[in-house]
Amino acid sequence: MKDIIKKIYGSIAKGKKKSCCQTIASCCSASNVSQKMDYSKKELNSIPKDADMGLGCGNPVALASLQKGETVVDLGSGGGIDAFLAAKRVGDEGRVIGIDMTEEMVKKAEKNTKKSGLKNVEFKLGDIENIPLQDNIADCIISNCVINLASDKQRVFDEAFRISKPNGRLMVSDMVIIKDLPEKVLKSVEMHVGCIAGALKKEEYLNKIRSSGFSDVTVIKEDAIHLLHYIGSDKIVSDLVKGMSENEINSISNAVVSIKISARKP
Repeated sequence: MKDIIKKIYGSIAKGKKKSCCQTIASCCSASNVSQKMDYSKKELNSIPKDADMGLGCGNPVALASLQKGETVVDLGSGGGIDAFLAAKRVGDEGRVIGIDMTEEMVKKAEKNTKKSGLKNVEFKLGDIENIPLQDNIADCIISNCVINLASDKQRVFDEAFRISKPNGRLMVSDMVIIKDLPEKVLKSVEMHVGCIAGALKKEEYLNKIRSSGFSDVTVIKEDAIHLLHYIGSDKIVSDLVKGMSENEINSISNAVVSIKISARKP
């Protein structure tokens, strides 16, 4: 699955494939998708256009309370949208490090860095289950709709805890489920890549953050994702529901939510 995710997100980075999240959630442009995910026009206009790929499910930077001079690590940084916004908040005396396992995404983000003119942001190729950074480096860790793609989510949070400074913060936007999904959805590669089939139950997700050592784990915001709204207009979802019983179809509706979570390392 990890190899498949790398291949598909690599194609998205090259512009050969439409954003999987747009495919499921919208037929609109990446910018319109991002505005629905709490990014302002002012924020989007302040960064390179190619950094906004419509792949997120929230705006973690807006909720992270970043301060001048802080070091921020962005797990699953993609084209760099959140890293660039964070870099503007922490200023020249701060530092932002984006981590992504897809080589094409890192290259795209590096090109966007040159366009941005920012000197306090960098991107590294790496797996968020084995973050290539030293212990106790981050004042704040952000992530946007990426951890649900990881095969070992506990390992991701353990690694996030390791690289956080004491009293460091975690601010995550991600997808979770609040009820069981049909087997057909869980076995769908497209639903895995589209951040649905690999999502954990909400409480299980929160418990993994707590188990890693973080405290003050708080859900700041929660928004329902209505997959059934796109049946008929979205081929992936339409194909999935063919042959499902009425109960299975109903079980999809309102099963997935986007949540914004904050936590702190003691």
